[in-house]
Amino acid sequence: MSEKIYIGTDSGATTTKIAAVRSDGEPVAQEVLQRPTESAAGRGGVIDGWIRAIDAFLAAHDFSREQIAGVGLAIPGPYLGYGVMDRSANFPAEFSGWNVHEDFSRALSSRVGRPLSLIVGNDGNFGGVAEARLARAGRRASVLMLMPGSGLGCAYIDADGRPLDGDTLAGLESGHQPAAMHVLGWNKKPLPCGCGRTWGCVEAYTTISGLGHLLEEKLAEFPEHELATSTMPQKTKVLSLRDRAQQGDPLAASIFDLQARVMGLHVASLTMTLDAGIVVIGGGLMDPEATTEEFRDRYLSLVRTTAAPFLWPAQREKMEILPARLGDLSQAIGAALVALANDH
Repeated sequence: MSEKIYIGTDSGATTTKIAAVRSDGEPVAQEVLQRPTESAAGRGGVIDGWIRAIDAFLAAHDFSREQIAGVGLAIPGPYLGYGVMDRSANFPAEFSGWNVHEDFSRALSSRVGRPLSLIVGNDGNFGGVAEARLARAGRRASVLMLMPGSGLGCAYIDADGRPLDGDTLAGLESGHQPAAMHVLGWNKKPLPCGCGRTWGCVEAYTTISGLGHLLEEKLAEFPEHELATSTMPQKTKVLSLRDRAQQGDPLAASIFDLQARVMGLHVASLTMTLDAGIVVIGGGLMDPEATTEEFRDRYLSLVRTTAAPFLWPAQREKMEILPARLGDLSQAIGAALVALANDH
């Protein structure tokens, strides 16, 4: 009997990534296959693109369609229900109300010539499934994953490797909880968030989305800094901050130090609620190709020291805080792992 594989499809509005795992959960390859999502081509164009990308992955690794035992699809939220998209900042407005699960299931079954199981889930949750498998290293432990990037991806994975999805696949969308900035002595007006809330979402203080606002606040403390008089576009200034911090720029370093402390408070709050044994921090700040070891160590150290006073003694002693390891692979691999788990 030929080997079974489980396909993971990770789709944003711009790029779709394809990966796969074998029956033992090991990845078929250490790199994802990437293709344009073609969201401008409408719902049917996206489905066709996903199917073509899967075919390309199979051909690249000498597998046949008959070997596919299940498929997982990771897509960003929010959702109206299981596999049904709500209005998303990542996709065209007309995708709201789209039953992705139904349409993709039909297309997959037609392509392989038989019914094929499809699991749809939150992209952040599926990324957490893959990172949790590595972080546990064979142990039983629950894992909290936080991925600061353009937004804050969050996931909680139980000791059996299952993500907390919730009723509308929005479980642990905790980036939009209000940040307890008063604990850090921050007495300024709450930062606005792209979600529309104005109470000061955690995401606004920990990700790229809030860097422009944090830069404006910090320039008041550093009026002689070159960015105070620079004519560069705001986006260029913001995107320069990470490199500046790694070069010892005190303004830039203070911004990322603040982000790390807010993340530490968030870790403590979620740990007091969920009691995770391992916390994984990912995103671009933990990317070894984009940041120095010194920068990553400083960030994680501040997360740990800020979280510690708010944890129970046993949590302070036992909880691990680790950097993510899979990068772009995580969500596609996680989707494949959930498809595998669904088949057992």
